Formats: sequence, structure tokens, C-alpha cells
Amino acid sequence: MLLSVITVAFRNYEGVVNTWRSLRNLARDPSLRFEWIVVDGGSDDGTAEFLEKLNGEFNLRYVSEKDRGIYDAMNKGVAMAQGRYAIFLNSGDIFHDDVAQTVRQLARKPDNAMYIGDALLDFGDGNKVRRAAKPGWYIYHSLPASHQAIFFPVSGLKAWPYDLQYKVSSDYALAARLYKAGYPFKRIDGLVSEFSMGGVSTSNNLELCQDAKKVQREILRVPGFWAELSYLLRLRTTGKTKTLYNKV
Repeated sequence: MLLSVITVAFRNYEGVVNTWRSLRNLARDPSLRFEWIVVDGGSDDGTAEFLEKLNGEFNLRYVSEKDRGIYDAMNKGVAMAQGRYAIFLNSGDIFHDDVAQTVRQLARKPDNAMYIGDALLDFGDGNKVRRAAKPGWYIYHSLPASHQAIFFPVSGLKAWPYDLQYKVSSDYALAARLYKAGYPFKRIDGLVSEFSMGGVSTSNNLELCQDAKKVQREILRVPGFWAELSYLLRLRTTGKTKTLYNKV
């Protein structure tokens, strides 16, 4: 199994359906073996019934039960994963049309790194912006790629799960821990996914910045001056992103 696609959902039936539809973009290449893992937080909106009717399509396995939030649900997905790599494509996020071509590059690479590609950020009303992956050293300020465009080695995820003390930046904390543990970021070509800019990071601006500074100081060991500078830059850029999203 090359890839585990992990989807976390809660009361987002339409989002789950949209994510499921986009899996066909990955399935266009029959040589790519992948599984779809859905961790639903016990929704009562028909999500579990929809998944049951799929009858294991795309090697689907799912659970529908209460959890302690999005990162706890992600850890459940990791525990179920059987692929060499995992990507988190949450309910409503979709694979880009050309994702098979991008994922095909992973088959020839060792699973000792985090592989990052590009993503399309959907600001609504047809306005989409491409976020290109940045160099690996960018981790000292922020994630070098969108979370939905990072292929994590499953072996690393099982050893360093999401830390629930970080309420909105546990994805950043996890990537930082893997990086410090010897899993570098490596670039792959192409677009991976598309997602709406209305998620946790967009709507919790101040908490996001405070969480990120904690990651920089405690995990990445960034000096206090640089962590504070990064905090101010992040506060400014995420504020602009939030304003742009709220305007559309």
C-alpha cells in the first residue's frame, strides 16, 4: 500500500461526499495502491450511512464515534493506516485533477522524508490562489507547504503522533518534531489538493500565532528574538488572510 488518505469529519456530510468524489482523480492510475480512512466524530447527518453504502470502495475503512477534537481524530486515522505515506484530506478538501501524476513520484522515493507539493487555496467566488511549497528551512517560521499537500511517512507519524496540547497548531508541531527527528522536507512537482480558507487556522488567528511561537521555542529551539519576530510576521499575514476570506 503506497498511500493512506485520512479524512477527519464531523457533521459535514456534503464535505465527505466531495472528498470521496475527488478520490477518483487518484484512482485514475491503477498502479497507485491507496486506502481511504475516514474518522467521523459520531455525526448524525448520514455520514456513517453513506460510508457504509460505499461497500469498501477505495479500500475504505471508517469509524464513527466521539473524539477529543480534530487532532485526536487524526491520531485515530494514523493508527489505522497501512500505507507507506499518509496525507490528511479532511472533509471538504479535494484532490486536484492531476494528483495521480504527483503521487506517482512517491513510488520511487524512500519513506524517510516528508514530501511536499503545491495546493490551491479557495477564497470563494472562483478566487483560487496557488500556494507553492517552500524550502524546508521555512519550518522555522511556518509549515513549508499546506497541511493538505504534505505526504508524511507513516512510520514517523506512528512514532510522533499529534500532540493535543496544541489546539490549532498541532500540525505544525508534528511536522517540526519529524523534522528535528531526521525527516527532512523534500519537494515533489505538481498540485496535490484544493481546500477552502475557512478552517481552524483561518478562524483562530491569535491562538494560532501563540501556538506556533510555542512550537518554535519548545521544539525547534528558535531563539526568543527570532520567535517573537516570526510571531509578529505570522500575526500580520494570517490577519490579512482572514480579512481576504471574510470579504468574499
